[in-house]
Amino acid sequence: MQSRRGLLKSAGAAAVAAALPAWFVEQTLDAAEPQQPTSANDKPNVALIGCGGRGTADAHEAQPFCNIVAVCDLDDRHAQTAAATFKAQPYKDFRKVLERDDIHAVITATPDHWHTLVNLHALKAGKDIYSEKPLTLTINEGKRLVEAVKSSGRILQVGSQQRSDARFRLACEIVRSGRLGKLREVRVILPAGLNDGPFASKPVPPELDWDMWLGQTPMVDYVPERCHTTFRYWFDYSGGTMTDWGAHHNDIALWAMDMDHSGPTAIDGKPCASMKPGGYTAFSDYRVEYTYSNGVRHICMSTPDDTGFGGVIRKGVGTYHNGVRFDGTDGWLWVTRGDIQASKREFLEEPVEEQHRLPVSKDHKGNFFECIRTRQQPIAPAEVGHRSISVCHLGVLSMRLGRRLEWDPEKQQFVNDPEADKWLSRPQRAPWTFENIS
Repeated sequence: MQSRRGLLKSAGAAAVAAALPAWFVEQTLDAAEPQQPTSANDKPNVALIGCGGRGTADAHEAQPFCNIVAVCDLDDRHAQTAAATFKAQPYKDFRKVLERDDIHAVITATPDHWHTLVNLHALKAGKDIYSEKPLTLTINEGKRLVEAVKSSGRILQVGSQQRSDARFRLACEIVRSGRLGKLREVRVILPAGLNDGPFASKPVPPELDWDMWLGQTPMVDYVPERCHTTFRYWFDYSGGTMTDWGAHHNDIALWAMDMDHSGPTAIDGKPCASMKPGGYTAFSDYRVEYTYSNGVRHICMSTPDDTGFGGVIRKGVGTYHNGVRFDGTDGWLWVTRGDIQASKREFLEEPVEEQHRLPVSKDHKGNFFECIRTRQQPIAPAEVGHRSISVCHLGVLSMRLGRRLEWDPEKQQFVNDPEADKWLSRPQRAPWTFENIS
């Protein structure tokens, strides 16, 4: 067996390649690993609800810790493929899955407009939940879900996996420590979305239950571009890259500011591109400016790349892909997946004081299953996921209303603005309403 010194040496070599300081690597090594079951009998039984690309990836990542015994999708092709992959029983109606007493937890990986309803049903059925982000379609859904998690005593982990990424944790620890001086600005850079159209209606594929796929949203003709991967570019079902990638990077902004149980006090969003008639309805390019009670300015903006991936923007030093930049009175720090940089190397190299260290999660799925076992709160609980996506929803609402909004993060409502408050929820098409949760 390799000694700890040997492990540290190999980890240190990896850290050099990954630009992570040795002190941070050692701190991470000292944290406990998620406990893996010793046999299939020790693993909880899990159902995958939503068997597209993200859901399938989630299930693969969860397999070392659980048994995938059921899969569910409104597209028969997805369900059958997943059933063969995981040797699990396929379903079309998630409610039938939740009736099984032998299922202990679910992975919710449906399109965004189904997340809350599936999760509320699962909580009512006594299941623990790993839910893909964005956690909700509206802010009021999040408030309802947070209360349901508290009252049920179940575990809910949001799929904000950057909280289990060492670079993002290091960035947040450094910002919280005050090493950058007084924080002045946080700049979140996201990939731009799609802005195509118009699209033509087509016959519903025989393998797809289109009526149920629409769920609580308005009944419309089937358009292939509304479904599966590109659903997120329609406001009915999502909020574009603002609520997709934004749920990740704005989450890190709040974590670093120690605001992940609060939020901004003002929001001023502007779209930077017009939508095409008959095309996607979520904003593709945008700039949103948030202000906080501590005076920090938080800018969330899309890149000029219209593919949704790989865009770059020049700001200050260097050329950066999507990620988060923190600017303080004494310097800056940039973090994204696979990279962390700072204006001074010592910002990274000097150990952060113990009081500014954050909880360590080495594996996002592992953290979820460890919390199922211990009944401790996970690294990305419901309240955190709700607050992070609320920031994104607020930006979208400011753009759709076309004006600056004032927000009370404690009451979670707009300040003297009943017109804006109407947007905190959306009409639900029967029977997919909160009243019908059983």
